Amino acid sequence: MNFGAVKSIYLAEMARTKRTVMQSVISPVLSTVLYFVVFGAAIGSRISEVDGVGYGAFIVPGLIMLSLMTQSLSNASFGIYFPRFTGTIFEVLSAPISYLEITIAYVGAAVSKSMLVGLIILVTANFFVDIEIQHPFWMVTFFVLTAVTFALLGFIIGIWADNFEKLQFVPMLIVTPLAFLGGSFYSINMLPEFWQKLTLVNPVVYLISGFRWSFYGQADVSLWLSLCATMLFLCVSLAIVHWIFKTGYKLKA
Repeated sequence: MNFGAVKSIYLAEMARTKRTVMQSVISPVLSTVLYFVVFGAAIGSRISEVDGVGYGAFIVPGLIMLSLMTQSLSNASFGIYFPRFTGTIFEVLSAPISYLEITIAYVGAAVSKSMLVGLIILVTANFFVDIEIQHPFWMVTFFVLTAVTFALLGFIIGIWADNFEKLQFVPMLIVTPLAFLGGSFYSINMLPEFWQKLTLVNPVVYLISGFRWSFYGQADVSLWLSLCATMLFLCVSLAIVHWIFKTGYKLKA
């Protein structure tokens, strides 16, 4: 393992965050707080509890996951797309560093940045509602697995995208709607039976459900089903990244 090369790429990506702290950290935190205030105040005044949990506290895990997914995706996709756009990716590919080390460096930086935002949101939420974390181990497990999985997905998108429009296509038109429809602001048990079954097709449901269970012991699907779905999502992403480097898809052209 070439730790020096991994460290160099990782630190370069993290340094970019310092230059764009408003966009990378402050903006997503403020957006999430705005969601919390609007949904918690407007809807929370009409819905006292969901599954025995106050509505304001109920939506906190969903908001954290929403931010974690979008930030992991966007940080990783832009991190690998920008060197492709400027042509500096060929310097990385010609350096004495393996594909695994390249992936670890870019994905690791994206995970670090998105987890930082998620933790800030978690701390900020404590100023609005009382939050209880009943199962901290599982909270950290789902937190890390989700960040890594969506960073890998963002890495794939950053390689696939040919322009900035494609770079924004998946996060804006696919991931964000799936997150909103995945139980971020409600329990799927509140839906009619047909829509409950249809919602279970959405993979984001399992991520949010498992993460919310770690807080309050309440979930729309079982913990192990959520964990298996998350691991499957992670394995598929890893397989695609392996295929990209093995074939040189959009990297060697």
